[in-house]
Amino acid sequence: MAAFAVVYVVWGSTYLAIRIGVHDMRPGLLAGIRFIVAGLITVGLAVGFGHRLPRRRGDWALIAIMAMLMIVVGNGVVTWAEQWVESNQAALLIASSAFWTAWFGTFGRKGHPLSARVKVGLLTGFAGVALILMPEGGYDAQYFWAQASILLAPVAWSAGTIYSRSRDIETSPLMMAGWQMLAGGAVMLAMGIAAGELQTVRLTPAGLGALAYLTVFGSCLAYVTFIWLIDHTTPDKLATIAYVNPAIATLLGWWLLDETLAGPQFAGMLVIIASVFVVTGARRRVSSAP
Repeated sequence: MAAFAVVYVVWGSTYLAIRIGVHDMRPGLLAGIRFIVAGLITVGLAVGFGHRLPRRRGDWALIAIMAMLMIVVGNGVVTWAEQWVESNQAALLIASSAFWTAWFGTFGRKGHPLSARVKVGLLTGFAGVALILMPEGGYDAQYFWAQASILLAPVAWSAGTIYSRSRDIETSPLMMAGWQMLAGGAVMLAMGIAAGELQTVRLTPAGLGALAYLTVFGSCLAYVTFIWLIDHTTPDKLATIAYVNPAIATLLGWWLLDETLAGPQFAGMLVIIASVFVVTGARRRVSSAP
């Protein structure tokens, strides 16, 4: 419960932080520096706690695959697209990861089928997200290409999540997460430099504050927690993250940016809470069945 609370709250706030950060720092530099620094901190902590470095070729292969799927595509595409796409719209599009995570979770050695109750809960959760984040004036067709690109992120993220569950590793979650962030951050930083982002970067208090928050809380704390959750819960429970995060993002926008929080948004939050109870409650009953 504590791990889910961390991921719910922290990742729900990162959409806002990314939106602020890309105004002053280009996406490749913002994401690259974020994950490289977070990776160095996390690997350093793992070594300090006595965790051994990855030794098997399979562990390094898994680190590389997850770095590309979850860090470079799963996060990098969102960071890039939020130059044009509002953070709440990005959160709605990312909510589709709930379907991908739950569906991909039915495959593989550790796969399990979805019950009818869980399917209803997942569909209900998506309806709640739509209520919360439906923009007042509709979506802007001018930036449809950026919105559409975000749809790649949840597919890659969910694929990386479920692929990790199917692999047996000898590396601790802390060490695994650190190397994933280092590898993914290095790729995105290199892409940013190649695109000439160093020539247009602006160092402002808002941009640096967003970078610091994303590094410490979004990566060091929440990403490591999520990597731990992958092996300690089920895919349908992981899918609830995609529904709760947008609710948190909407609340923060209302609180910090004076964004409107009308009746449909409140209704959407209640629907999301109900869907989470449906999904997690269904799993508890299945787990406790004789």
